[in-house]
Amino acid sequence: MVDFGSEHNSAEIANILVHETLRDPGAVEVGYKDGLRWTVGLEEQPAADGRPGLALGKDSVFLITGAAGSIVSAITADLAAASGGTFYLLDLVPQPDPNNPDLKRFVEDKEGLKRELFTRIQARGERATPALIESELAALERANAAQAAIDAVGAAGGAAHYFSVDLRNSDAIEKVIRQIRDKEGRIDVLLHAAGIERSHFLPDKQPQEFDMIFDVKSDGWFNLLHAVGDMPLAATVAFSSIAGRFGNAGQADYSSANDLLCKLTSSFRTTRPGTRGIVVDWTAWGGIGMATRGSIPKMMELAGIDMLPPEAGIPLVRRELVSGGTRGEIVVGQRLGALLTEWDPSGGVDIEIASPTEAVALGPMIGKIAACNVYSGLRIDTALDPRIQPFLHDHKIDGTPVLPGVMGIEAFAEAAKFLLPDWNIVAIEDVNLLSPFKFYRNEPRTVSLQALISPKGDGVVAECKLTGNRLLPNQAEPQETTHFTARVRLSREVAPFATGLEVRKPEGTLVKANDIYPLYFHGPAYRVIEKAWWNGTCMIGKMAKHLPSNHEPSRLPIVLKPRLIELCFQTAGLWEMGVLGRMGLPQHIDELMFYRTPDVEASALYAIVTPDSSHTSFDAEVMTTSGQLLFRLRGYRTVELPSTLDEKQLMHLKAVMTLRAVAA
Repeated sequence: MVDFGSEHNSAEIANILVHETLRDPGAVEVGYKDGLRWTVGLEEQPAADGRPGLALGKDSVFLITGAAGSIVSAITADLAAASGGTFYLLDLVPQPDPNNPDLKRFVEDKEGLKRELFTRIQARGERATPALIESELAALERANAAQAAIDAVGAAGGAAHYFSVDLRNSDAIEKVIRQIRDKEGRIDVLLHAAGIERSHFLPDKQPQEFDMIFDVKSDGWFNLLHAVGDMPLAATVAFSSIAGRFGNAGQADYSSANDLLCKLTSSFRTTRPGTRGIVVDWTAWGGIGMATRGSIPKMMELAGIDMLPPEAGIPLVRRELVSGGTRGEIVVGQRLGALLTEWDPSGGVDIEIASPTEAVALGPMIGKIAACNVYSGLRIDTALDPRIQPFLHDHKIDGTPVLPGVMGIEAFAEAAKFLLPDWNIVAIEDVNLLSPFKFYRNEPRTVSLQALISPKGDGVVAECKLTGNRLLPNQAEPQETTHFTARVRLSREVAPFATGLEVRKPEGTLVKANDIYPLYFHGPAYRVIEKAWWNGTCMIGKMAKHLPSNHEPSRLPIVLKPRLIELCFQTAGLWEMGVLGRMGLPQHIDELMFYRTPDVEASALYAIVTPDSSHTSFDAEVMTTSGQLLFRLRGYRTVELPSTLDEKQLMHLKAVMTLRAVAA
């Protein structure tokens, strides 16, 4: 499926369709917009997203279709308990008689009721087949669910109005909506849960069956929205399924109707901007609902797909409505098993063509392109050798080379630029340096990078992580560890120029490189501080010049100037050692913001690091002598390195901090 914007002409569309036919077997849903090619993936998000949710109360008005389904009945009861509002309940099932004794027996003595139905059918002169008995039981099950929903609304102090209608009948729907319009004047929540599912492969499916299954959902949705018209409608929740998101053999009608609901709801952003549209792609429910019958639970287990416990599913609609500003399509499930199997192992990318060559080198952290998958994004595997790379053999802790956090950040920037080379990195956010990436016994290791890009406002973000694999003793499979994560923000726009704090000449005692690097573990390539001083408010570090190469081959370009970020880290570390008497390893950065700069190669560069009042984090700016800002770092935090510092070596640093504090 290829989606085009209105700006594409027929020749462009034809050309793109030929290319899509011949290439990329990994993506089956593709969209072209503003020069970019997108597919549809998944991203975990909390329901509570900081945006205001919907307030539910006694004056809330609900319209619910499929109200006689056991799952919908339970969700209705949950919404009623939370609101005590007014509920308009629609289903094809006739309004149940609350005094029908069969409803009570269905709950309390189903087996006895089944035997009695057998007798009744025979008394009518009919053949009491198991199928006929199950059909009558199913009708009672739906009547019982409908009555349970009505009773739950009443028990919560609300008002329930039940209508037996066929959603495909536009006149019947118009009549119901007219009553709501006259009495309430609005709908707060339209919950469209009606649907039928009968699984047959397409060659075995009759056209009339396809139409019925498709139309209940799709025509029902059209009829509801058409009848609502311009009446205020705060939120809609449509029931889809994982079959609607991923497709499923035997469910072509059910899947396509569900996906139609998803696409139409997404269009609310332009067609109904005042309505919050949500579609829930449910996994199969366990405990209640049609998926609990027959062989379905076993089939789900074989496919590696978890069924949804009722206690997790029932409150979900309410949570999505009230906890945040959820809009669009959401998938609800745990393990999705076979559904997440990629159509192509590499995601459709031609690995040999995509990977850099000697002639086209992309950066020291870009090695072999391993895949560009729909759900996990770009994956790059880069072999690093501490005997070759200066940023490793000059960054050893207790004799073991450790990947510098700044080179992990650089790796994320390089991966994002690999996907969007003409875009500009404006910020790197929520950097987490979770665990050191060590090169044991000084041996090479492979670093794996992942970058998954999604649109955000006028730009895009790349969710990145850096992982490594190690085969541990007595283990059959390698252990994968996530070491670093971050979010890279990119824009088509070039970052602005900016100025920062003025760098004044140091007064009083300085800490020079000869005093610093007996304290630190860094080798020549990472001895980035020429001198540093404390001005009573900030710790200032001057960048050393004429450092050895950061990486080999040195001709490979870098994106971020990682050793300038290291300058911030080490300058903050001097303050920690001088004031707190501890050495800290980088752990987290809230945000790195980058600015456009003129040529700064000939300029002296400084890191101005400001500790917060609680002594738990730092902000920093890196700039030229004239105050031209290169980047700003916010919310830098460390974790204490469990080692004992030499008090004699610390004495000079502590004296500097004390002297400058007094002088200030």
